[in-house]
Amino acid sequence: MTSLLIRLFIKNHQNISDPAVRSRYGSLSGAVGMAGNFLLFLLKGILGLLSGSVSILADAVNNLSDAASSLVTLIGFHVARKPADEEHPFGHARFEYLSGLGVSFLIFVIGFQLAKDSIGKILSPTETVFTFAIAIGLVLSILIKLWLAFFTHRIGKTINSASLMAAAADNRNDVISTSAVIVGALLSRLFGLPLDGYVGFAVALFILYSGFGIAKETIKPLLGAPADAELVKMVEQGILSYDPIVLGIHDLMVHDYGPGQCFASVHAEIDRNIDVMVAHDVLDNIERLFQTKHNIHLIIHYDPIVTDDAELVEAKAFVHDIVHAIDPRMSLHDFRMVKGVNHTNLIFDLVLPAGQSNREKEIRTQINDRLAQSGKTYFAVITFDTVHYTTND
Repeated sequence: MTSLLIRLFIKNHQNISDPAVRSRYGSLSGAVGMAGNFLLFLLKGILGLLSGSVSILADAVNNLSDAASSLVTLIGFHVARKPADEEHPFGHARFEYLSGLGVSFLIFVIGFQLAKDSIGKILSPTETVFTFAIAIGLVLSILIKLWLAFFTHRIGKTINSASLMAAAADNRNDVISTSAVIVGALLSRLFGLPLDGYVGFAVALFILYSGFGIAKETIKPLLGAPADAELVKMVEQGILSYDPIVLGIHDLMVHDYGPGQCFASVHAEIDRNIDVMVAHDVLDNIERLFQTKHNIHLIIHYDPIVTDDAELVEAKAFVHDIVHAIDPRMSLHDFRMVKGVNHTNLIFDLVLPAGQSNREKEIRTQINDRLAQSGKTYFAVITFDTVHYTTND
């Protein structure tokens, strides 16, 4: 069913790197979500009115909020595909994240209102009716929600959409909340206990928790989340495949301006003896490759390094061993030597793992102490960097 809908409504559906195709995926998911959730709202609304159950009505209103969320997602994908303009030179793709934040806000509002209504039902319980027909209707709604969860998850995973993955998680949560409503109604019928208000309150708490989770995930990229480890690995391998011209890279930074709007910068280490025009041509080719193949706007800084000075190479290897012994996660680059009358300055940048910036003074002292213990007249002049991406360590 999902594959059929994709083939019917998305032209050139395999080309997900095309922003227009990606937008069609999002629009299809939003339209199906709106239709499916509005159908569930009508079904559960009727069942809730027939049974007098606040928990079923709460579940119905939750589906109405999901339909509204799908509308927000639909609008979000439409706005996100707008091209860059004078006021938004990096495009509008981040609007997709804002739409996800709007979805979480709607979920919060619904959750608080349902909690309020459920507390009223707990304080003033009324009799509810739960028949076999109502049970069948709720089970049918669970099956519909399961399919919506699968459908949204597949599309979200296909186009790597945080807002659609959040919507898929919300659909799965709705399956759990509707199941809780059925269990609560059965227990009330079997034992004659007024559990409807309590179940409704539990559903409301679950909805609020879901809204918090969605808000957390959509705020991350807006605040500036670190680049994904797999993306970093792909960039590193792609650039280093141009060995022996490119000997190493450092200072990789990735900026996410929304799906399909990825900007990155990196320093590429190249032997200083290689002709500058040759090096420049290679770096231009790498930048074009990432633009055409991966849709990444990559800017590479040419960083010449010394490879034919035996003393410098030996000193760099010596410092590398010291750094690795202190913390193997650290790395150094931009290494150079400045000789003085009484000592030689070893000047380099040292990359610290994320969250380790408070150790700068300690690490600087450790490195210089070990240099002093070696009997050499070396002194480390260190500029500390911080890694800007996640790792698999």
